[in-house]
Amino acid sequence: MKPVFETTGTCLNIKLPQELDHPASELIRRESDRIMGKIYIRTICFDFGDTEFMDSSGVGLIMGRYRALGMRSGCMKACHVSGYIEKLLRLSGVSRFLEVEKTEPETQMEGRSV
Repeated sequence: MKPVFETTGTCLNIKLPQELDHPASELIRRESDRIMGKIYIRTICFDFGDTEFMDSSGVGLIMGRYRALGMRSGCMKACHVSGYIEKLLRLSGVSRFLEVEKTEPETQMEGRSV
């Protein structure tokens, strides 16, 4: 799966691929730089809904986009973050710069036996 880029006003939404490794990070960096060169972008939202793996290049990608936006508070958001990705963001320190929205836990059928 390739990353998907959408703009809504001054917000750039990036749907990240299943594996956020060096080649994917480089592709996302180039494309987001191209978009930011044409359109004024105030915020970036990273959608981790499909992402199962992220290495240090993914962390570097996020930090680079933060720097490109002028290192303002509230300019970056991560949504649909799984427990694994949340832990990576927290341990790397990137969560200090991101507003993180976790994935909703699956609804459990309480009190019912199947």
